[in-house]
Amino acid sequence: MNEAKTGYEIGSIVKMDYKTGVYVGEFMEQNGPRAVVKVLAVLKHPDQGDLHHPYDPDVPMFHERRALSYTEKALAPLRDIKLHTGEVPEYKASLERSLQAEIEMLDKLKRWAERGLDQLEGLRREYR
Repeated sequence: MNEAKTGYEIGSIVKMDYKTGVYVGEFMEQNGPRAVVKVLAVLKHPDQGDLHHPYDPDVPMFHERRALSYTEKALAPLRDIKLHTGEVPEYKASLERSLQAEIEMLDKLKRWAERGLDQLEGLRREYR
C-alpha cells in the first residue's frame, strides 16, 4: 500500500485544521512535514477579522476568510491532520451549517457585549 510515515494511506478520510477552519478531506500525498488534503466538507467556518487583534473591529484590515472550496487541495502541517472516523457530510450542507454556527456564535458574543455595556452603564450611574 502507498502509506505515508504518518500511517495515513493515500485516500484516507481525515479531519484537518487549516488556518482557523476545520475540514474533512481526502489524504492525497505527503510532502515532508506537510500533506496535501482534498476538501470534502466544512466542519468549522474560518474566523473573520485580524487574527493578531481578535475581536477588534477597528483594525486597518478586517480580513474576510472564505471556507475552502469543494475538492480544493490544501497543504497542511501533519500535526493539524487527524483520522476522521465519522460520516463525511455533503459539502454544501456542511458549509451552510458551519456558516450558520459561526453567525450564531458572533451574534451571541454581540448580545453578551450589549448586556455587559448595559450593566456597566448602570454601574456608572450608580457610582456618580
